[in-house]
Amino acid sequence: MTQTYTPDRPLRVAVIGSGPSGIFATEALLKQTDLPAQVDVYDRLPTPYGLVRYGVAPDHLTIKSVTRGFEKTLGDPRVRFLGNVEFGTDLTHEDALAHYDAVLYTVGASSDRRLGIPGEDLTGSMSATEFVAWYNGHPDAAAREMVLSASGVAVVGVGNVALDVSRILVKTAQELHESDIAAHALTALDASHVQDVWVLGRRGPAQAAFTTKELREFGELHAAEPVVKPEEIALSEAEEAAITDNTKKKNVEVLRDFAAREPEGKARRVHLRFLVSPVEILDDGQGRVGGLKVERNRLDENGNAVGTGEFEVLPVQMVLRSVGYRGVALPGVPFDEKRGVIANDEGRVTGRVGEYTAGWIKRGPSGVVGTNRKDATDTVAHLLTDAKEGRLPGAAHPTREAVDALLAGKGVQVYSFHDWLVLDAHELAEGQAQGRPRAKVVHRELMLGHRKA
Repeated sequence: MTQTYTPDRPLRVAVIGSGPSGIFATEALLKQTDLPAQVDVYDRLPTPYGLVRYGVAPDHLTIKSVTRGFEKTLGDPRVRFLGNVEFGTDLTHEDALAHYDAVLYTVGASSDRRLGIPGEDLTGSMSATEFVAWYNGHPDAAAREMVLSASGVAVVGVGNVALDVSRILVKTAQELHESDIAAHALTALDASHVQDVWVLGRRGPAQAAFTTKELREFGELHAAEPVVKPEEIALSEAEEAAITDNTKKKNVEVLRDFAAREPEGKARRVHLRFLVSPVEILDDGQGRVGGLKVERNRLDENGNAVGTGEFEVLPVQMVLRSVGYRGVALPGVPFDEKRGVIANDEGRVTGRVGEYTAGWIKRGPSGVVGTNRKDATDTVAHLLTDAKEGRLPGAAHPTREAVDALLAGKGVQVYSFHDWLVLDAHELAEGQAQGRPRAKVVHRELMLGHRKA
């Protein structure tokens, strides 16, 4: 029998993941008026907002203002936030299907792509993702010992994340004090020995993925200056004419400006390098990074990087790879290993009824925070079509009380949206007392201690 959705028996949807995609999907479900809907938004962390809290650079606070809209969505009486709930254990795939008419996976891309070169597992070599999680106070990374004894750091990749980590590495403690960077990271970075950071792109400046605003910031730092080799950004007339993207045109202009600057003698330098590929991370003899061997490249007629057989060794003791994120499979959910996404057709999970996906775990890691709104809305449109046309299987236990009983029976300490608001207020008050925008609580146990009375 086709399920009829009413205010007393609304369409029950579980959203797995409370980052931008999950909240945009929830917003789309609330805004539509065809079907009464009730949404439970899950996250394995006590805190909501995903990469907005743990991925966006701490000194880019304006980007985080999107959370004001997120707060309105999660505060809607038709929505519940269930934090500190791990999908696959606390809430299994079978549990979700039994308690919801539809399940929407929006867990992002939490892993990273590797370089695939010798020495990648030496101490001091890690993903930029790990470094970002550490300085943003992610509970999984907060306890990590990040010894910044390196004087030289290589950042492999030329996207905005590569620029973010490079900028954080060379900013002064005074500059970082105005951000919401985690306190442990601020202390460690204040004692950092980093003097030189090399940002490495295997192709030319016209192929780099960063945006101009982020690039320009390197020309405005207190104690660091950009260094660009003119020969690495030189373009033929044909190459220049082939650039149609305005952002890439502006990037080339900014890089030319950097290349033409006289050295100011600042304490730190960011070397923006192009047409170089890492080929080996060298061992210092004690299992730590002792240098990075790179090969110089040229571009072939198709714009691909081709090695020239010329090598140099960069004097670095730390290597951060920033060559792309990758999704991680969820228990019981079909996964496309090759692409690193949940197998899906326009957001409908392949071979499944009533299961959907949105965001990076649907399409791969591309776009900015706002890109996920349309992506999530498109998936929700398919979900609503399936609901209206009677294609959803229907939940056996479609109530909030049944979910609460299930989680309580497993001993799960569910962190509610009200609990988050208590923690949020605490972080803001502590930050204000320190003259900072926010002082993050970074350990899960301490987060769970801040609960609604």
